[in-house]
Amino acid sequence: MQYSKATNYALHSMVFLALIPKEKTIGVRPLAEFQNVSPTYLSKVLTNLVKAGFIQSTPGVKGGYQLIKDTTDITLLEIIHAIEGSATLFNCRLNNNDLHDHHHCLIQEVMEEAEKKMENHLKKQTLQGIVKQVDKNKMSYLLSKSV
Repeated sequence: MQYSKATNYALHSMVFLALIPKEKTIGVRPLAEFQNVSPTYLSKVLTNLVKAGFIQSTPGVKGGYQLIKDTTDITLLEIIHAIEGSATLFNCRLNNNDLHDHHHCLIQEVMEEAEKKMENHLKKQTLQGIVKQVDKNKMSYLLSKSV
């Protein structure tokens, strides 16, 4: 199982945005440079986070992105769903097979149970929990680039 690169960039961007002072913004370029990704690609990822209501974008020279929702109210699962959607990871494609009874796919049931356990774990993990563990000295580059 693997999440998309967009999810990776979204999760890291959210941590970075949580580390800058609330009254500050940061442009897409320093966020992209820090993650070694194209600013154009990261802009698309950040647009999804804006639509989800986690961050806002302020245009202009002094503009950039900033967190607008409290870090204790944002779970990793919510960030993942903002990028990946909430569809199940596994969809049974077989019909009329010995692995099924007349109503459902036995493999699908196992996969859904595993996915629920993973989602329950990610629901408990807040952005604040991650931010508390970040060594802020290692973030000096990014923090110095905030507007």
